Amino acid sequence: MKIGILRGQENSFPNALIGRINEKAKRQKQDISAEFVVLGATRMDAGPPYDVILDRISQDIDYYRTYLKNAVLHGTMVINNPFWWSADDKYFNYALANKMGIAIPKTVVLPQNTHPEGTTTDSMRNLMYPLNWDEVFEYVGLPAFLKPHSGGGWKMVYKVHSPDDFFYKYNQTGTTCMVLQENIEFEEYYRCYCVGQKHTHIMAYDPRLPFGQCYLTDPPPISAKLKKRMEGDILKICKALGYDLNTVEFAIRDGVPYAIDYLNPAPDADYNSVTPANFEWIVETTADYLIDCALRKPDVIKKYHWATYLKPRTLSRTSKTAGAKTQ
Repeated sequence: MKIGILRGQENSFPNALIGRINEKAKRQKQDISAEFVVLGATRMDAGPPYDVILDRISQDIDYYRTYLKNAVLHGTMVINNPFWWSADDKYFNYALANKMGIAIPKTVVLPQNTHPEGTTTDSMRNLMYPLNWDEVFEYVGLPAFLKPHSGGGWKMVYKVHSPDDFFYKYNQTGTTCMVLQENIEFEEYYRCYCVGQKHTHIMAYDPRLPFGQCYLTDPPPISAKLKKRMEGDILKICKALGYDLNTVEFAIRDGVPYAIDYLNPAPDADYNSVTPANFEWIVETTADYLIDCALRKPDVIKKYHWATYLKPRTLSRTSKTAGAKTQ
């Protein structure tokens, strides 16, 4: 059985993960190995030689995302699901969690500030003009956060303090679809790993600090009540969205955990960022989960509507594959 890791610029997490999986397999005398995925041109009729692939980069590379969808078609378990991740966005996540009874900041999705390429004023005829901005500001409140409806890495995130401040920053967003979200003045903030929709790890975090200092190493203890609620919300969110590796962020106001961000299916796991203790937890837990997936061999195809139309597979995952090499 083979586990593939598809990585981008990061080094510490994927390198440690491969080492940990191979070490565990050797110690437990399991026929499992892990390696980095290396790709070329990929034939549509040939699946990869992997039982499981952990995806850490396809959100930035269209070819990788396309390759992973084809891998699922041939029976490989891909973490995280490339079909859902392609369709997901943060605004939908906010709306879904709100329907589920999870505390969410008030959020409004906004028309793009600039017409997308290839469109005209006529393309926007369904939009009211002018927009009732006073109604938006009254609902969300000010100050508020203006940020992309889908994205990450705190890119294009602005705190706006007044209508004039909002319009100044909104006019810089171009064709990016943005949301305006209630500002939660938090007393505590947590970033939480979730692996396999089962294992959670809560980390004290301060998004206001510089990179490399956000994860707090000596935070005050979490109350049992708050910890239980966050753990429950984490599992509800990740199960509802179908993510097997994710982070969920909570801003705590008046003892209530508001879920702020939970579309992070390639979450930060760098040794130099998350602190040694958190790094050890995510490496160990992810290694165990990937090994378990390889051993269980779940049928990843049956949940898709197109599975009904597939002929019985005659090629195994380890059949000859164009464009999938090993190191």
